Amino acid sequence: MVKILFLIRDLGQGGAEKVLINLVNNLDRTKFDISVTVLFGGGVNERFLRSDINFRVVFPKEIPGNSKLMKILSPQQLHRLCVKERYDIEVAYLEGPSTRVIGGCTNINTKLMAWVHSTIQSRKEVGAAFRSYNECRECYKRFDRVACVSETIFENFGKIFDCKLPLTVIHNTVDSNEIKKKALENIANNIFDANTINIIAVGTLKQVKGYDRLLNIFNNLYKRKYSIHLYILGIGPMITKLEKFVEENELTSCVSFLGYQTNPYKYVARSDLFVCASYSEGFSTAATEALIVGTPICTVEVSGMKEMLGDSEYGLITKNTEEDLYHGIKSLIDNPDRLAYYKKQACLRGKAFSIEETVKKAEEIFLSL
Repeated sequence: MVKILFLIRDLGQGGAEKVLINLVNNLDRTKFDISVTVLFGGGVNERFLRSDINFRVVFPKEIPGNSKLMKILSPQQLHRLCVKERYDIEVAYLEGPSTRVIGGCTNINTKLMAWVHSTIQSRKEVGAAFRSYNECRECYKRFDRVACVSETIFENFGKIFDCKLPLTVIHNTVDSNEIKKKALENIANNIFDANTINIIAVGTLKQVKGYDRLLNIFNNLYKRKYSIHLYILGIGPMITKLEKFVEENELTSCVSFLGYQTNPYKYVARSDLFVCASYSEGFSTAATEALIVGTPICTVEVSGMKEMLGDSEYGLITKNTEEDLYHGIKSLIDNPDRLAYYKKQACLRGKAFSIEETVKKAEEIFLSL
């Protein structure tokens, strides 16, 4: 039995957090004794962990200024604070503070693995949670394996470090069976109008997700008399700014903020188009889920999308600009046949995301360590 720890900052509403839960919930219990530790408790996804997982919280809630406070301590001191038992494998899930903590493990018999979800563009960015880039580099050199969730992240991450790291690609674990099941659930007081093009976006309301430019695009289309409605699922720091934009541009009748939903799939499944306007992604969990429920996708080109959609074979990929995304969305709205084509392609591609395959690959890597 392999004793394995997954350390993550928190189990909030993000896609990576959901992916971790899918992974640990489906690992073989005859092979692995599983623990999950969060640095900060209270995350909305904590409730979905299986009861046989050893769950521990270091701090009951997020501490203001924690990123600076944590840098006062060395990785070794942080590890002693956050990890109280010995494990065969310790996994730093998500780059940043969890990587710095696990990098402080001093037990030579423990194998270390880091899981990278974001496209890292610079040394400054990769070292943000560390005292310096050099500390970050030395920390990653201690890991026995670094898993990247897409080929783009794999390539970018390798370029940032001027040393050889044991990199591999493991795509996100999504529970396709559960997603399809939940997609069939009814929506109380059905909000979707069959005579309107219903567009949906899912994700934390933060700058990197591009909601500001998505609302600009929607505003331009609506002012051109398109019969459309935008639904935004998620919570986050940009909510006040986005709501103000909607009010000032008189869009309250055609833009709906649905907040955080434990079952977003029933909304995505009933939408005519899923849009990703992000400036950056890792391997979009929300887009993967849209394919599984058969909803057409229009996305800007970010990490993972070509792996997921091919060269606009299974969904429309535009250049990562507001103007190109505008024309992409408009082309689908203007051409119902093209929209119907991408719905068929989404259904086809969605079949490729099997939870069994991604869990199997992760288990093989754990056992090889």
